Amino acid sequence: MERRKLHAQGPVFSRIIAGAWRWNLPEAAVNQLIDASLEQGITTFDHADIYGDHSNEVIFGNILRRNPSLRQKMELVTKCGIKFPSAHRPSSWVKHYDTSREHIFWSVENSLKTLATDRIDLLLIHRPDPLLNPEEVAEAFGLLKQSGKVLHFGVSNFTPAQFEMLQSYISFPLVTNQIEISLASHAPLFDGSLDILMKHRVAPMAWSPLGGGKLIADHAAVFSKASKYTATETQMALAWLLKHPAGIFPVIGTTKPERIAESAHAIDINLDVQDWFEMLKIVQGKEMP
Repeated sequence: MERRKLHAQGPVFSRIIAGAWRWNLPEAAVNQLIDASLEQGITTFDHADIYGDHSNEVIFGNILRRNPSLRQKMELVTKCGIKFPSAHRPSSWVKHYDTSREHIFWSVENSLKTLATDRIDLLLIHRPDPLLNPEEVAEAFGLLKQSGKVLHFGVSNFTPAQFEMLQSYISFPLVTNQIEISLASHAPLFDGSLDILMKHRVAPMAWSPLGGGKLIADHAAVFSKASKYTATETQMALAWLLKHPAGIFPVIGTTKPERIAESAHAIDINLDVQDWFEMLKIVQGKEMP
């Protein structure tokens, strides 16, 4: 598996990342997914404090507690900033965002505890908060970096303007913006989302890189060249993202070990430029202008 930096001053991650969004599973099943990922060279695991109604980090951390040596073989990403009504968070009565200095500190301490680790490789603000105070966020990030509790920082779902605004307050680089991008959701190719990251030499992370399953169901013709590459539909969809010069890191959300192995081999596919544009043409329903 290829490993690459998100930014010149950022972390080195596996080019394909294992997403733990759906890993609200028995610990034995999650252990299988971790082992399957590491076996394929997928060493980076993407979490958020809210995944699994605040339970997925706990499950993952329980595995690391029983086998601490696993931590040295992986990089951990987590996100903070979203709150919603839950028995685990009784103080919230409405879904809202909290990017205050105090909540960022609290969330990091909680994730360190639940993940059974002494550092987070990458912390992301999960959603752009309309009440985000960039000075507070910058102060929190700076202190967390100084303490060694968080090594790198980024954002998720930010617009280009929101990314540049927050970056202007922070003295070190935000190393990624995790955005929804796939053949089924290809607006970031044209709305400036990828351009602004390339301007800052920042690699994007792609959530839902298979379009939540709708891509294969709704656009079967897009995979007509799969046999040419001896590839599966999943591998073709991932290879399409991997072709982009922004250096996209797809975050796969499967709960099946065999799908992890399948996805990992997408890294070996180098799509012909015309095949890449033909796939785009099919999902757009029109040729390029």
